[in-house]
Amino acid sequence: MLEHEKEVWEQGFSLVAGIDEVGRGCLFGDVVAAAVILPKGFVLDGVNDSKKLSEKKRDVLFDLIMKEAVTVGVGIVDVDKIESINIKQAARLAMKQAVEELSQMPDFLLVDAESVDLDIPQTAIIHGDALSQSIAAASIIAKVTRDRMCAEWDEQYPEYGLAVHKGYATKHHREMLLRYGPTPLHRKLFIRKVMAQLEEKAPQQSEQLELDFI
Repeated sequence: MLEHEKEVWEQGFSLVAGIDEVGRGCLFGDVVAAAVILPKGFVLDGVNDSKKLSEKKRDVLFDLIMKEAVTVGVGIVDVDKIESINIKQAARLAMKQAVEELSQMPDFLLVDAESVDLDIPQTAIIHGDALSQSIAAASIIAKVTRDRMCAEWDEQYPEYGLAVHKGYATKHHREMLLRYGPTPLHRKLFIRKVMAQLEEKAPQQSEQLELDFI
């Protein structure tokens, strides 16, 4: 997990930030990104792509990363902004915000399959959260942060099951959308795509959901 970091360190860079985002594919809520600079040579046992870890393991690693990291930054872009600039640009904006929230500016960025709009040397790594310790650490920070936001949203909108599916397009989430319609925190552009898929199965319910957007 340190192969990419070692290559960068050998080039003379020392403050290497891993960057990742969570929530790009959700129907609901903000997109969250994190940037993490770990100490040079530091080995974080058990770190991996956040999606491959249990919630309990993520929580333990979250606390450890927050304790041991040189600095951690989090960027959050809300639904209105996602709707106005599209989710790809919103995810990139959240990544930029996360870097800007760091207490020390990094001299190199390792980014999970993206580029960050900052004048800092950087490398995009496909599946970086499974290949780079720094990116994996950022993935964990972003995932835990957003999951905790989902728990708060679940209290506000309990009928949707947000604490369980985290806003992704699960069968239950789609069914609850048909039953109750969208909340102000649902991504309407995303939901229209879901509606098109549901239209053949439940045209009357889909028509009612369409009315909720007007």
